[in-house]
Amino acid sequence: MALTTITGKEFNSTVRGEGITLVDFWASWCGPCMRFAPVFEKAAEANPDIAFVKVNTEEEPELAGALGISSIPTLMAFRDDVLVYREAGALPAKALEALIAQVRDLDMDALKAEIAKERTEGRAGQDAAGSERA
Repeated sequence: MALTTITGKEFNSTVRGEGITLVDFWASWCGPCMRFAPVFEKAAEANPDIAFVKVNTEEEPELAGALGISSIPTLMAFRDDVLVYREAGALPAKALEALIAQVRDLDMDALKAEIAKERTEGRAGQDAAGSERA
């Protein structure tokens, strides 16, 4: 897949579903963002099966705010509709390659089972806390 720029309206439809999506939140005035851009672009060329997308935080302030983006560049990685990585700061090429390998190697069935378990336990804990107050 080619490197694309998305808007806030396209964000959910872009990161949801099967596969891996890497999202780079950036701005044109940001020096580290400009240094990370060619690293991100090269990774996109080397990994055509992954969606590499960019979000310009100056043009999409509502999306950046909704996602709590307070430092740029911020990189997010989604796999099969799950946010699996989020970190501010420009990654060197080797670190980005390692991240991509780690995201590819994730056992998504196990990860989704763990998420479901945490949600169930969280609801049980909320129910218990609510009944303790009664």
